[in-house]
Amino acid sequence: MAPGPRRPVRPAPQCAADNGGLKLPEGFCALLVGENLGPVRHLAVAANGDVFAALMGRVGGVIVLRDTNGDGRADTVATFAKGPSGTGIRLRADGVYFAADEAIIRYPWKAGSLAPTGPADTIAKGLPGGGHSMKGIVFGTDGTLYVSFGSHTNSCQEKDRTTRSPGVNPCTELEERAGIWRFDPKRTGQTAADGKRFGTGMRNPESIDINPANGVLYMAMHGRDQLTENWSWPAEDGRENPAEEFGPVVQGADYGWPYCFYNPRAKQKLQNPEYGGDGKKVADCAKKTQPAIGFPAHWAPNDLAFYTGKMFPAKYQGGVFIAFHGSWNRAPAPQEGYRVVFVPFPGGKPGGTWEDFALPLAGPTAIRPSGLAVGPDGS
Repeated sequence: MAPGPRRPVRPAPQCAADNGGLKLPEGFCALLVGENLGPVRHLAVAANGDVFAALMGRVGGVIVLRDTNGDGRADTVATFAKGPSGTGIRLRADGVYFAADEAIIRYPWKAGSLAPTGPADTIAKGLPGGGHSMKGIVFGTDGTLYVSFGSHTNSCQEKDRTTRSPGVNPCTELEERAGIWRFDPKRTGQTAADGKRFGTGMRNPESIDINPANGVLYMAMHGRDQLTENWSWPAEDGRENPAEEFGPVVQGADYGWPYCFYNPRAKQKLQNPEYGGDGKKVADCAKKTQPAIGFPAHWAPNDLAFYTGKMFPAKYQGGVFIAFHGSWNRAPAPQEGYRVVFVPFPGGKPGGTWEDFALPLAGPTAIRPSGLAVGPDGS
C-alpha cells in the first residue's frame, strides 16, 4: 500500500523573550496568545486548542481565539456570541455555557465551530445582579451546574460602606446571595428560585472549580473591605484583614460572611465589627467552615483551575492554580496580589502551602490575572 500524503509539520510554539511580561519558575516560559481583546474574564479551552473567553462590560458575550499555524498565537479572533456582560464560561458537548451577570446562557455548538449552531437557550434568568454580580460556573461530576452568587454589599450593613453602620441581623442577603447554588442544566427558563443553595457565607466566590480527584467543589472568595475606613481599625490591621479564603464547599458549608472574617495571623475566624466584634472576639465563628488556606488580604481571587495536564512536572499534577487580580483597599501602603499562585494537593487534598507561579515583570501591579484554563496539551 502506498503511503498517504504527509501532514504539514507545524513549528513548535516559541516563547516570548520576555515571557509575555511574566516572571515564571525556572524551566517555564510563556507567550502572548492574543491582545487588545477587551475585558476578558474566565476562559475555557476546546479539544482542538480553541480558547473561549467570556467578556464583561458594555460589549459582553464570548470570543474564540484560534491558532491555525501552530505557533501558539491566535491568528483568528472570532466573536462567537454578542451578549451581556459576563464572567464564567464552560464547554460541554451540548454547548458553550456563559454566565452573564444575571443569566446563564447556553449556546448550541459543534466542536470546531467558531459560531453557535443555533439559537441560544436561557438556562436561568433573573439571577442576582448589582454589587458583586460576577458569576463563576462549573459542572459537577453528576452533571449538576454550580453557580456562584456574590453579595450585593461589602458587609451587609444597614447603610453599605458607611462609617459604623451596624450589620443587618440576620443578614437577609444570605437568602439569595453570597453563596453557591445548584441548577439543572437540562432545564431552560429557570429562575433564581429554582436553584438549590449548596453553600453560604461567601462574600464573592466567583472562583470555583471541581477537584477531579474526588469531585469536591472548591472556591476562593474576595473578603470584605474597609475595616479601617468604616471602623477606625489601625491601618495595618485593615490592610492585612481579612484573609482571602480558599477551601472546599460541601453541602451546607457556611464560611461565615458577613458575621465572621478569617484573621490570617491568628489563623482563626473572628467576629466582624458590624456584629459586635473588636478584632479579638471569636463568638460562634469557630463553628463556621474554615478555609484550607487564608491568602493575604484584598488580593482578590478571580479564578481557579485544577491542573489536569501532564506537561508540567509531577508536583503540579492534581494541584490548583489561582488567579488574583490584585488589591485596592491597602492604601496608603502599596497595592499587592497581582499574580497567579499554585497550591499543591498531595494525596488529592490541599497541603496548606502555596507558591507564586506568575508574577509581573514590569512592576508589582503590571498584570491583573482574571481567568485560567488548562489546554489539551497540558499548557
